[in-house]
Amino acid sequence: MKNDVREHGETTATGILLANLGTPDAPTTPALRKYLRQFLSDPRVIQLPKWKWQIILNLFVLPTRPAKSAEAYREVWTDEGSPLLIITREQAAKLETALRERFDGPLHVAVGMRYGNPSMDAALKELEEKGCRRILLFPAYPQYSATTTASTFDEMAECFKTRGWLPEFRMVRDYYDHPLYIEALKHTVEEVWAEGGKPDKLLMSFHGIPTRYFVEGRDPYHCLCQKTGRLLAESLGLNEDEYLVSFQSLFGREEWLKPYTDATLKGWAKDGVEKVDVICPGFSADCLETIEEIDQENREYFEEGGGKQYRYIAALNARDDHVACLTEVALHHLQGWGGTRVSTKPTEQQVANWKY
Repeated sequence: MKNDVREHGETTATGILLANLGTPDAPTTPALRKYLRQFLSDPRVIQLPKWKWQIILNLFVLPTRPAKSAEAYREVWTDEGSPLLIITREQAAKLETALRERFDGPLHVAVGMRYGNPSMDAALKELEEKGCRRILLFPAYPQYSATTTASTFDEMAECFKTRGWLPEFRMVRDYYDHPLYIEALKHTVEEVWAEGGKPDKLLMSFHGIPTRYFVEGRDPYHCLCQKTGRLLAESLGLNEDEYLVSFQSLFGREEWLKPYTDATLKGWAKDGVEKVDVICPGFSADCLETIEEIDQENREYFEEGGGKQYRYIAALNARDDHVACLTEVALHHLQGWGGTRVSTKPTEQQVANWKY
């Protein structure tokens, strides 16, 4: 299907647009400046008066932050490119294979990033060209937040504005307490413990948001993270003294959700906690925030403070148990969308009544 033109007799396919936050095109200052301009211009992410924030962004943030961010991205960049993009593509391929075994009808999965490339618009075009007239938007954020999930919906709506013939549309809002999601997280922890023993503390670090977004009642993210943490702790048989939910990746000067991950690790090291494991349940794929910030920067904080053992437990990535979870979530939302075929011999009156 191209340019909103539908061929009579074509098979109606179903498309999954697997979306994640995004990545710059390269670990360079120009690429980061372009990426950060798009990301930090999102009113869902920065909830300040536009005129005020644009002054701050253009005069103080963009002149300095891209170079620093590029340096951090170079720490995690691989020969194949961005870890987040590589892993998301692997997830999409496995998800497509799993769904095709259980879904009645043609189905395709495409990857689209909220910021950067491949864009959501490019992913939508890819699905359209494969005949997809039903689209399930699957933001790969287990915990809903207006800054991530809702922003991804906003971008999809922008994509729809340029199209005359819209597809049937559904969206996955969250899966923070799905049994298979909790089970997959449990497996990753137990595998590490089976090899190296149980730590003194398990830290569950989630990406933060400004506290103001939560207390003003506009974003339930904090509560969803806490429930994920509680469910994971219960599945592992942990008591309240053996784990903690914390928040990372602060930006700007206002208060963000607490406790902060870096401050927690520094405090634990100072208090004599020797062995710590850190898991990031809010990240469906390893990326800058997990590889560089958690596995490198925060490791240094803990070890320099006197900690003896620090282990980062990798994100679920494209593990089979994670793909099984994504498959079940997708199938739940795909109910009733089995494959159908448009009549190959429409009547003249039907043709006359069709509007393109």
